Amino acid sequence: MISEVESKKILRKFGVNFADETEIFAAEQAIDAATKIGFPVAIKLCASSISHKSERGLVRLNVRNAQEALNAATELLAQATVADGKVSLLVAKMEKGRRELIVGLVRDAQFGAFVMCGLGGIFAEVLDDFVFAPTPIDQSGARRMIARLKQQDVLGNFRGDEPLVAEQLCEVLIAVSNLGVTDESVVSVDINPLIIRQDGSIVAVDALIERHNRPTSIAPSIQNWISPGHFAALFEPEGVVVVGASTHPGKFGFVSLHNILASSYRGRIFATNLEKSNVLGVTCLASVDELPNNAVDLAFICTPASTNIEILRACARQGVKAVYVTSAGYGESGIDGETAQQELRNLAKSLDILLVGPNGQGVVSTPKNLCAQIVGPYPPSGSISVVSQSGNFVSSFMNYARQTKVGIARAVSAGNAAQVGVPEFFEYFATDSATSVALAYIEGVEDGRRLLQSMRTLAKVKPLVVLKGGATQSGARAAASHTGAIASDDRIFDGVCDDSGVIRVADAERAFDVAATFATQPLPKGPNTIILTTVGGWGVVTSDVVADEQVLNLMSLPEDLSIAISELLPLRWSRNNPVDCAGGETRETIADVMRLIAMHPKVDSMIFLGLGIQSNQARLMREGKFFDDFELNRIVSYHERQDTKYAEVAAELSQQTGKPILVATELSVADPTNPGVVAVQQTGRLCYASGQRAARALGDVYRYTKWKGTAR
Repeated sequence: MISEVESKKILRKFGVNFADETEIFAAEQAIDAATKIGFPVAIKLCASSISHKSERGLVRLNVRNAQEALNAATELLAQATVADGKVSLLVAKMEKGRRELIVGLVRDAQFGAFVMCGLGGIFAEVLDDFVFAPTPIDQSGARRMIARLKQQDVLGNFRGDEPLVAEQLCEVLIAVSNLGVTDESVVSVDINPLIIRQDGSIVAVDALIERHNRPTSIAPSIQNWISPGHFAALFEPEGVVVVGASTHPGKFGFVSLHNILASSYRGRIFATNLEKSNVLGVTCLASVDELPNNAVDLAFICTPASTNIEILRACARQGVKAVYVTSAGYGESGIDGETAQQELRNLAKSLDILLVGPNGQGVVSTPKNLCAQIVGPYPPSGSISVVSQSGNFVSSFMNYARQTKVGIARAVSAGNAAQVGVPEFFEYFATDSATSVALAYIEGVEDGRRLLQSMRTLAKVKPLVVLKGGATQSGARAAASHTGAIASDDRIFDGVCDDSGVIRVADAERAFDVAATFATQPLPKGPNTIILTTVGGWGVVTSDVVADEQVLNLMSLPEDLSIAISELLPLRWSRNNPVDCAGGETRETIADVMRLIAMHPKVDSMIFLGLGIQSNQARLMREGKFFDDFELNRIVSYHERQDTKYAEVAAELSQQTGKPILVATELSVADPTNPGVVAVQQTGRLCYASGQRAARALGDVYRYTKWKGTAR
């Protein structure tokens, strides 16, 4: 630890503003120092070995006159111990303010140096409101940090005090960042508190720096030898071999071959087993060595771990460039398994083979009709690409794709990630023409700097949505036991995502909603959103989400738009946002109102609620006992046509205006055959399960476009 005096000297050089203060070494000097500064003052005992002055009672506050200054200085010097070493006294102006902040620097073992900003004083204990950002940060990054603090009201007009002068706090955050970048021996910085004065300006009154005698910076590891050709062999193979095919329908070697055949893979298919059996019409070879030379790019290996070293050598002899190993018994199983995994990894690299797994679920590539997996499902084709540290989440996201008809391009379970893991797939997705948005599940971090670098690389060119497990202490323990990796501190990971432009979400449904929105909607140019609803309650709760998340703007209706809508609806319509038709709409009105809203230049996006209601009634009529006798078919068909029309108009207007128009109804889950829901899906868009989910997804998409600088 460096003493408070020396810490402040260093930080002042980087531009941090501290309270007026003087260092003294004798009690009698306190009177002169305090008089020059002006009473009241604070007096502290300082030394490099003293880091927690308050706990030892080494601080005197509100010293009001010369006698109190002398007494305080004398008492403090008397409390010094031999262990403290050389001590001094710091006499400082007694700054006042009802709000306090903390700014600091930490070096995370995984991700490196981070600036920290939070609410201090009693706010620190009660509100636990802190945010982190990786260094270096600039003005924009500092402003994002401040905006991420949850208790924004404390930073505004507060009990008669002026709002925080944000520029001054930005300067402190950037100063601490610059120190961390300039001097890698600095392990931590603690500026606590920064007092927000009544006029909103800030001043620091205490600081400590901790140094390490060895630099802590570690460069990220990079797999330079892996080429686009290796990933082409994995995702676009001209030939595939299932090694260890089985005639038993319950074995991986049967299921994986079945799935490759069932998905109508466009390429040559081979299989091996020792008995040369016929499996699903494929006559197996005895070994990989019997394959035609260079006929296979990808080997899908379902054999015991003990056989895989020799299988890899055989693959190399036959020109195989990528292998996916499903076998367990590696890093997840203890020290011996770790050793076997290391041997497999080293061999694959020496043979110039891309190794995915081991202990993985498989790989999907819909452009090639490839479903090389040990489980289902196989999703519809689309532009979302998935990578996951848990195979189950690959299946889950593909299940959502099947449910919603919003399709997948690539999907891969990283397994134990012996050679390549999430970072390498992020970098591949960044250049993959079939991928428009990436979706990932992460629960453990083994190389934080590598992960951060890959996230930045991908998010610069394509949206990246991340669901991260291990957000709680118990979740972190579960993640460690699942992957054998280290679950990094959750707030640090939040800082990584914010800095990288990554959309981090807390649940799988939201993760898919956001990815599907990126894949199927235009990107918003601004936050101004209008909710159009024929179902009043859903409009209310959707508005609540917009207000709670504070990302989108539930804009006031422009006067000209309100007048135009009034010409179409009766007087009882809401006359505000949400635009609640209040049951006064005719069947043609919805499309007309939707058109007015979408075409208005001040509107950036729209959420439409109420689709499928008429078709829901039509279904009840169709299923009822009166359908045939009362010739209800005409009204049933009319209702279904209208809902179909609303869905089609929403998509047409979105394409015409370049604005996102999201359609939401619980019927997308409750009755997926509803003609309105089906029509939305047929336009290639997601029919959201609720207005709330639509609003959250739209907000997340807007955050990304704002981060990229393509939206207001």
